Amino acid sequence: MEDYQPLVKEAIEWAKAKGGDKCEIVGNAMDRLFVVFAKEILKLIPGRVSVEVDARLSFDKAASLEKAKRFISLFKDEGIDKERILIKLASTWEGIETARELEKEGIHCNMTLLFNFEQAVACAEAGATLVSPFVGRIMDWYVKNTDQKSFDRVSDPGVKSVQRIYTYYKKFGYPTQVMAASFRNTEQIKGLAGCDLLTISPSLLKELDGDSEELKVVLEKSKASDASVDRITVSEAAYRWALNEDPMSSDKLSEGIRFFARDARLLEEVIKKHL
Repeated sequence: MEDYQPLVKEAIEWAKAKGGDKCEIVGNAMDRLFVVFAKEILKLIPGRVSVEVDARLSFDKAASLEKAKRFISLFKDEGIDKERILIKLASTWEGIETARELEKEGIHCNMTLLFNFEQAVACAEAGATLVSPFVGRIMDWYVKNTDQKSFDRVSDPGVKSVQRIYTYYKKFGYPTQVMAASFRNTEQIKGLAGCDLLTISPSLLKELDGDSEELKVVLEKSKASDASVDRITVSEAAYRWALNEDPMSSDKLSEGIRFFARDARLLEEVIKKHL
């Protein structure tokens, strides 16, 4: 995996064999590259790998569905069952509705760029397999846009957001898993001990390994069942209004889509250079 050049070249040759103009070749090569990278990762792990739908399709349900199904077909051609694949989608309304359709067909989805409660509820109601709320990015916004510049595991807004989502899911029996992501420090991780899943960087894992604190479970399904929480339904109008009323969520969602789209364009340029 250290030298990606052979994989890029293989993807391009595969795409050329499919035919089409330069634009089609670049698009097919990108899809192929995602698949071969994921295939290499799956050789190393027993679980699942996420494959991201191009962020530039975040507001296009039909195109997102087509792309997701294409990925699953390409993995099938490689002998990889769809159970080992998570289709990663931005948590726009269109992305959530894409997940609703895919999950009905047994295609599992990982909802990313999730920053507020209504997004999370809508994802669960759509039957998404997994949500990935971005703890650190939420905190980043509050550090940048408020007078408070530091937070502990109790006061951190990203931690509190995930705690609320976890509690709601467990309280009302949603099978959607919560995979907290984008940690900036170990305080955030400790504040979410007991969460379904956590994605932790090697540097923070190393820091935790040298930490002598006795870690206590914070999030428990049994505690969530006793929480005083009202159930809500999130319509499209309610979803969009909640984002409109929450500058942090709307800022970070749009920023994240722009950044992911930028990365897609950079990959296209890499492929074009090898054509």
